[in-house]
Amino acid sequence: MKLIPVGVLGAGKYVPDRILTNKELETMVDTNDEWIVSRTGIKERRIAADHQATSDLCLEAAQIALTNAGITADQLDLIIVATVTPDMPFPSTACILQEKMGAKKAAAFDLSAACSGFIYGLANASNFIATGTYQYALVIGADCLSRITDYTDRNTCILFGDGAGAVVIGAVPEGRGFRSFELGADGTGGPLLKLEGGGSRNPASPATLDSRLHYIYMAGAEVFKFAVRIMGNAADEALRKAGMEKEDIDLLIPHQANIRIIQSSLSKLHLNEDKCMINLDKYGNMSAASIPVALAEAAEQGRVKEGDKLVLVGFGGGLTWGASVLVW
Repeated sequence: MKLIPVGVLGAGKYVPDRILTNKELETMVDTNDEWIVSRTGIKERRIAADHQATSDLCLEAAQIALTNAGITADQLDLIIVATVTPDMPFPSTACILQEKMGAKKAAAFDLSAACSGFIYGLANASNFIATGTYQYALVIGADCLSRITDYTDRNTCILFGDGAGAVVIGAVPEGRGFRSFELGADGTGGPLLKLEGGGSRNPASPATLDSRLHYIYMAGAEVFKFAVRIMGNAADEALRKAGMEKEDIDLLIPHQANIRIIQSSLSKLHLNEDKCMINLDKYGNMSAASIPVALAEAAEQGRVKEGDKLVLVGFGGGLTWGASVLVW
């Protein structure tokens, strides 16, 4: 069976209005702006309003992506929301979004792969379209990490922000679209980055609240070492599968976790910073939203043109990783 070429038809992003600066964090925990910027590259991050949940962020990004793709919600066949902060355990955030959008014929489900979730979602959705099962899919990476961030933990609270990025994918001309995907996981690293409370293992109770199990725990040094190794490796493997070389890359769009991790990836891929989309100084780590927000911003800023070869690459809790080569 001949597969249909699949690519991005339109992208959109949404970040909340409220800005949490490093200076404000100085009043909350024992830290300072210089320390945060030198070690992470982050200057500020966005925080969802009290009335906003993940589905609300998704809706804003999705509407922009649909407009840019030139299609309407009722044309969608599939909605995938990659998130670790769903509105609630069930129904899925994707189903909540489907109702808000009026996408009545779309199948809908959530996907949990932490910061790698958007690439996992793209890989899933593109297969439905490549085989002719569906025509249009909406893939969103979105998280309200402020809801699960411990603002008494100076090691983690400086990192995270809220946002959503969305793409509509569908058939594209031959030679365009996704040329490869590289997905992976290493469950032995699960304890390094986790949220223990609220599930079937540790259901919510006074004890889980007292132990602060409903907040992100991260073994920062170990996750950093993993990320530095896996980002370059995953990108290399995606390029190999696509039959391309490092020199072919026009723009790298990495997960926005830490400037040192991004710089390490650039070094391994022999790329200059001008060939990389970096916005973590404004948004921090938005988990599954980081890559699609960066992709949407790159498109907005005219940093990608038809025929450009993009590498999307990320890592996350699980531990997971994902990379893709996309010809724009």
